Amino acid sequence: MPEPQSPRPDDNGGAIAATGAGGAMDLATSEGGTLERQRGGPDGGLDGGHGAGPGTGPDARPGGESTGRPRSLWSDAWRDLRRNPVFVLSGLVIVFLVLISVWPSLIASGNPLSCDLARAQDGSRPGHPFGFNGQGCDVYTRTVHGARTSVVVGVLASLGVAVVGSVLGGLAGFHGGFWDAILSRVTDIFFGIPVVLGGLVLLSVVTSSTVWPVIGFMVLLGWPQISRIARGSVITVKQNDFVQAARALGASGPRLMLRHILPNAVAPVIVVATIALGTFIALEATLSYLGVGLKPPTVSWGIDISDASPYIRNSPHMLLWPAGALAITVLAFIMLGDAVRDALDPKLR
Repeated sequence: MPEPQSPRPDDNGGAIAATGAGGAMDLATSEGGTLERQRGGPDGGLDGGHGAGPGTGPDARPGGESTGRPRSLWSDAWRDLRRNPVFVLSGLVIVFLVLISVWPSLIASGNPLSCDLARAQDGSRPGHPFGFNGQGCDVYTRTVHGARTSVVVGVLASLGVAVVGSVLGGLAGFHGGFWDAILSRVTDIFFGIPVVLGGLVLLSVVTSSTVWPVIGFMVLLGWPQISRIARGSVITVKQNDFVQAARALGASGPRLMLRHILPNAVAPVIVVATIALGTFIALEATLSYLGVGLKPPTVSWGIDISDASPYIRNSPHMLLWPAGALAITVLAFIMLGDAVRDALDPKLR
């Protein structure tokens, strides 16, 4: 069989390409040039992905500069987040909260459990800018140390809810059938339990003053929301063509889930878990205020707000500072979650 020959120019400026049957086929000038570029001409290369020239591919930046790697959802999201002032502001607040949670002595050298009844309900004075509470404890020191409890409870509860909800919801959405129906009915039961009422009932019998009972309660009642989101996201992703192609090529169930479905279905879970972190901090303060959450000697904003409530008329400073710190913390995490949602949702671009 004769081998195909390269196109040769004709008299009209076009090209004549040899066919497999020994004949010839006239090509337009532009088509002949395309074949020439595909064979390594001066304007193209062997790789068709680079034949469009610099600055025109999917991995190009504005202005013609190529990044050298394909853009993804996460890279686009990070680029948008860096340009979002809401994300920058909330991120700075959260970094500061984490810093004082790990090293509260950086800005508060006192002992939050050291009290002097002679100074009870006193206002601001040098060295004690927030005044003293009803037991004579420094409000500033207790407010700074209370950040550790709130951040620990919020982060651990969010991680626990995200892991449990993602695993159960992802497996139900991937397998479907009987297990999906069972999980749906179980989540309906948990959705019917009021959170605050459930906390009053379950935590009222707990005598421990640590954060673990509160975190366990939040995970117990918080996973159904993440589970439904993960289930819906997995069902949507597993219907895509690339998943069906991997399945047709013989990919196993665990490989499909870990390599193809999970990376493309985890974005909604991250968004909801980030927003829920601020909600868990507020829930811990609410339960501590009602007397069933954290208990003394644990330092908590909810405990301080509860202790300051009877003195709000005569000594409002006892309530305003821990309540203000709680409000700023919850708002920062909610704003961070909103910014992450806007960056990860392609419909909002």
